[in-house]
Amino acid sequence: MKTITDCVHDIIKHQPFLEDALHRDIINFSSLATDLQPQVEKIMRKPVKPGSIIMALRRYHPKRIKNLENLRNLGDIVVRSGITEYTFLNSNTILDSQANLLNSVKDKSKTYFTYSSNFQESNILVSSTLKETVEEHFKQETCISVMDELSSMSIALPDDSSKSIGLYFYIFRLLAYEGIPVFEIISTSNYFTLFLEKEYVNSAFLLLNEIKEG
Repeated sequence: MKTITDCVHDIIKHQPFLEDALHRDIINFSSLATDLQPQVEKIMRKPVKPGSIIMALRRYHPKRIKNLENLRNLGDIVVRSGITEYTFLNSNTILDSQANLLNSVKDKSKTYFTYSSNFQESNILVSSTLKETVEEHFKQETCISVMDELSSMSIALPDDSSKSIGLYFYIFRLLAYEGIPVFEIISTSNYFTLFLEKEYVNSAFLLLNEIKEG
């Protein structure tokens, strides 16, 4: 049978911002207990006193995220503006359209182009100068959305970044705290790229530099 302590700890584990604040010891337990009380009572299906929740909070020991020193080894940040994103519904001809587009842009080394796909949609991020080219080769496809005036921020990842627990969480947490929405993400073995609306680029650039210098 689940206890109040089990219930409170499960709630915290699924709220990383809350867990981080507890780790930093910046939360008033009494206020947090009052806030959590309705949720705990709903799960326990009975009235629960705030004092019981406070006791459960005092028993909680947040896990420290290890290996975040690798954040200081992030590489240079490269910013590129003037990017357009297209999303198309997959079809029997989508690969042919992609191949024709790739053939058209293969000699344009200074333009930006990236293509990704899942079982339902295909996504294209290109320099805005290629919009006419994309629309020509994909005119037979079903376009779901188009987003103009995006900027990308590419960061070289540190060695063994795949083994660094919390690497992406820390980056996204900082962006979320500052109210910076991330429009799109692309990650490879050695590079991590964020796509943002242009009004957020300067703030995001400063924050990512803070991570490197922190």
